Order: sequence, then structure tokens, then C-alpha cells
Amino acid sequence: MELNPKIKAFLEEVNAQPISLENVSPEQFRSQARMQSDGPKQEVAKVEDQTIDLKDRSVPIRIYRSEDKTQPALVFYHGGGWVVGSIESHDATCRELANLAACTVISVDYRLAPEHRFPAAVEDAYDAFQWIADHAEALGIAGSKLAVGGDSAGGNLATVVCLLAEERGEQKPVFQLLLYPSTGYIGEEPASLNENAEGYLLSKNLMTWFRSHYYRTEADRLHPHAAPIHSDLLHTLPPAAILTAQFDPLRDEAQAFAAKLQQEGVDVFVKNYEGLIHGFAGFSAHVEEAREAMEEGVAKLKQALHA
Repeated sequence: MELNPKIKAFLEEVNAQPISLENVSPEQFRSQARMQSDGPKQEVAKVEDQTIDLKDRSVPIRIYRSEDKTQPALVFYHGGGWVVGSIESHDATCRELANLAACTVISVDYRLAPEHRFPAAVEDAYDAFQWIADHAEALGIAGSKLAVGGDSAGGNLATVVCLLAEERGEQKPVFQLLLYPSTGYIGEEPASLNENAEGYLLSKNLMTWFRSHYYRTEADRLHPHAAPIHSDLLHTLPPAAILTAQFDPLRDEAQAFAAKLQQEGVDVFVKNYEGLIHGFAGFSAHVEEAREAMEEGVAKLKQALHA
């Protein structure tokens, strides 16, 4: 299928003024990067900003309530290659998720690399989830109905939170919503990494750049907390919805991760959406196919949270 026309027009604009990765610092990249498509933000019942204390550090969170009452909750981790992105960049997505799933969404502003390399983001993601579980009553959420989710690098963090919960014997999420996640791969480079290497917002070179800033050493590339497909505990993961896109360098690794989970007996809804690119959640206000993909994937989350 051909690239969606509206997304094609957006990419033509972005690609006309590309960001050169040569000699650009993460700070410069953050100031230039367009993490999400501009668009209207959905209204929700309430939005609250808060800072939570996690051991020796503080982490900002933003709480989106679709209704002003006790609800199940999704703990959300934004994408951006562990280097860029923030609560602000994914504000529209979190609002949409809250409304679609009829839940509270809690967005976690974890530490970014290279100032804080792996496993700092993992530690923030996991500790924030457990803090939220421990303070569910005060937060006005249903503590027994907590899911995790994220896009790209945030999807990576979401599934690693589930693995860590199993390893440490603490509360586990009931579901994971993974939007075009970065999960690592086994063996040769996936075909999509080269098929979609350039021109589709996320590039092969950009993924290399992100990982060079996130990993401490080359050995981290195979660590199950950085590349969860290498974990021996995949059979313990909760049910998942894994959404991928046709024109995404990460398409095949996410699809392989979904297949691996299914082989391990995990209940997985997985679907590849034709005509879309990495980051399609940010286009749902403008692109019907992106909106339909979000609705289909989040329906699985809603079912798990309200079962």
C-alpha cells in the first residue's frame, strides 16, 4: 500500500529541512525535533501536574482523568529514543488515550540520555509505576487495574517494567499497550530497518544515534532491560496490544517481539497498519487511518481495564 497522502505531505515538509546528525548535540536535537504532528487536543475531565519522590530523585508526572471519579489507569511512557520527548510532546496522545480507554492516564517524565544513560530511564519507569501502585487510593485510581503503555522507546520501557515486576516480585501491570515499540532483535538486522531506512521520520541512522546516546557500552544492546526480546521471562508478561506501521524501520522487530510473546503463551493482539509511519499516534487528529489504528488498539486496553 502507498504512503498515506496526508502523512506524505507532512514528510515532504520535514524532509525539506532535515536535521543533520553530524555534530548535533542532544540539546540541539531536542530544540529542533518535531516529536508529534501539530493538532487539536481533546478535552478531558481534569489534568494535573505533580512531582513524585522516588528514592534519591524526583520525577514529574501528568495525570489525565477522562472522568472525575476513581478509574483504572494506564501508566504511559513517551517515545523519543530515550533522548528526546517529554510529557509535553505527548500531551495530545495521552488525552486521546484517556478518552478512548475511559481511564486515567499517568504520563511519566523519565530522565533522558545521554545525561542519564541506561538504565536510568528504566529505573524511573519502574519506580514510578510502583509508586503509583502504592499511592493508588490517594491518586484516585483503581490500584488493581493498572496497565502500562508507551510508544517507541516508551513501549520499550513499558514492557521492561513488566519484566522487572516479575523479577522483583512486585505489582505487575495487567496489560501493556505497545505502539511501534523498540524491543531489540535477534540475529541479522530486520528487513524493515533497511527498507524504511530513510525518509519516514524515524531513520536507521537516527535509531543508531539514539542508541549511541542511551547505551553505556555495546553490551547493553543485548541486555534484556534494554532489548526485552532477549529476556528469559517473556512468558510472564501480561496480555499486550502491539501496533506497528508499514513504513517504520522498527516494524519487523516489533512484529518479531509479538510473535515471540505468542510462542511463549502470552495473549497478544498484533496488527501492522498499512500506509502509516512510526509515530502515527501523533497523526490521529488528522489522519483517519491513524485514528482507526489507535481506536482498535486501545479497545484491547479498555477491555482489559474494565473486565
